[in-house]
Amino acid sequence: MPFEGSYLWHLRQKVGSDLVLMPGAMVFLVGDEGAVLFTRRADDGQWCLPAGGAEEGSSFAATALTELREETGVDVDPAALEAFACLSDAELHTITYPGGDVTHCFAMLFSARRWAGEPAPDGVETTEMLWADPAAAPSPMQEPSAHALDLYRAYLRSGTFQVR
Repeated sequence: MPFEGSYLWHLRQKVGSDLVLMPGAMVFLVGDEGAVLFTRRADDGQWCLPAGGAEEGSSFAATALTELREETGVDVDPAALEAFACLSDAELHTITYPGGDVTHCFAMLFSARRWAGEPAPDGVETTEMLWADPAAAPSPMQEPSAHALDLYRAYLRSGTFQVR
């Protein structure tokens, strides 16, 4: 969903650019060889992973599926999502957007290895996509996505749920 009209947009009409706490989700779409799908943001040109904030009544999993569909055009069965980490540390996941809005995000991180459809940028939130090895991510990388990537690599090494 574009920002205008979203839950966060309505909240911003009341609080302006002040800090807002926001639940959300991020998805690592993982190809056969372990490559991850990265997307380039339309607003600042940085690379990131499909992600976004929850809307009223949504869960972490539903948010992940919605954001992935909106930003990449692919559909994932909820049973194919694997939660591997959560990211909530304010120092690592507070984002100041180009317009000055500040958001402290609390994100559940998922991976998915099975999907339907061919990934393609939506032209609104994402302008480009790239499959890359997680050890050789594109640059410049949006900071929260860089931290999520660190958690993903730690998860791959340990097999244990990561918390930061």
